[in-house]
This record gives sequence, C-alpha cells and structure tokens, in this order.
Amino acid sequence: MPDRPRALRAEGDGGVHIAPSILSADFARLGEEVDRVRAEADVLHVDVMDGHFVPNLTIGPPVVRWIRRHTDLYLDCHLMMDNPGPYLEAFRDAGADGCTVHVEVGGTAALVAQMRALGLVAGLALNPETPYEACRPYLTDIDLLLVMSVHPGFGGQSFMPEVLPKLQAARSDAQEGGLTVELEVDGGIDAVTAPLVVAAGARLLVAGSAIFGQPDPLAAARAVRRAARASVAGKEDGA
Repeated sequence: MPDRPRALRAEGDGGVHIAPSILSADFARLGEEVDRVRAEADVLHVDVMDGHFVPNLTIGPPVVRWIRRHTDLYLDCHLMMDNPGPYLEAFRDAGADGCTVHVEVGGTAALVAQMRALGLVAGLALNPETPYEACRPYLTDIDLLLVMSVHPGFGGQSFMPEVLPKLQAARSDAQEGGLTVELEVDGGIDAVTAPLVVAAGARLLVAGSAIFGQPDPLAAARAVRRAARASVAGKEDGA
C-alpha cells in the first residue's frame, strides 16, 4: 500500500477537499462503501463518539485499523470524546492520519502537543454554540480547525448558517497571520450549502447523508465538489 498523505492540501479546485463521512455509510459493507466514493474522496471522515461528550456511540481504533487495511485515503478522525488523550496513540497506531479533539473538553494545549508528538495532524473542533474566540489562541499551533455546523452526535441534521461568521473570522485570522491551518466544516453539507461554507473560507467539506444517503454516492460526492468548485471560481473571478 502506498504511503499515506500526511497533509491535507492539494493542487487544484482552490484546495477544496471532499470528505465523505462514514457515519452515514452501511457498516455491514463498509469496504464497498469506501470504494464507491473513492474516485471523488480526498479524505475519509471518521466520527468517533463516546456516548458521553455526545449522546451517541460509534466506533474506535479497531474499525479504523480495518479501514486503513482497505484504503490509502487520508483518515480524518473526529474524536467526540470527553477524554481523548489516552486514545490518541491507539488511533495513530490504527492508521489515523489526523485526529481532531474538541476545545470544549479542555486541556487543549496538552492535547495538541500530544498529537504533534505522535506525528498526527492536529485538529481542533468547536460546537455551534461555542464562540470562535475559544479556539483563536490555538490557531498558530494546530493544522486544522473544524467548525461544526450542526450539533454533534447524529447525522442527517440541517445546516446551521449562524456558524458562517466563525469560518469568516478564522479565514481572516489565518490570512493575516500567514497561517496554513485548514478550515473544515461538518454538518448539513450538500450541493446547496457547500458554496456557502466555501465562500466563508472552508476548504475541507465533510458530507455524510448527502453522499452515502443517496442512491448514487459517487454522483452525490461529485455534485458537492462541483458546487464547491464553482464557489471558489466565483470568488477568484470577483463574483
């Protein structure tokens, strides 16, 4: 299997990446589901829920290990956990390229340092009700900022446009500081909402039910990419 990518950025499409979320995939045939979207997936988004930080329980390192054996796609593990620290090494060893922890759990500086020491791409997430200012002090230390555009825990929720100013503020701070932090958004992303978040500054778009919940997941992923690409092109053209 080829070496896994250790960074998210890519040429073309204004750097936009599509990250199908396996939370909405059919877990009885997960390998096949991954293969169905492979041609349009830059990243696989893996939602890890502990039943405490969010009212749902999903997967852990063993499933990540099996996904890694099946694909060389970048694995973006979103840890919706009260206490992610003791599990970071296990996710790294299972094949995660990057892990994202929530600013709401506290101990952010130590968690970011731990991820860096483990060789993980270090991500920080914030919930819709959490102000951007909670993450701003860490912007120079992280590789990725994940803005949740739904309340985490369950797929299929409607996009919350009130989070767009957070993306705009983070993009502004990153540009002013010359930072290469990736801006990710997760929740209610589809071909309609993708242009909104890209215009606000996001470049890594997580989509679950809008891809895996459709009859043709590959075509659905392609539609999200096309919409995102058009938004980037419009901004570059001054539209």
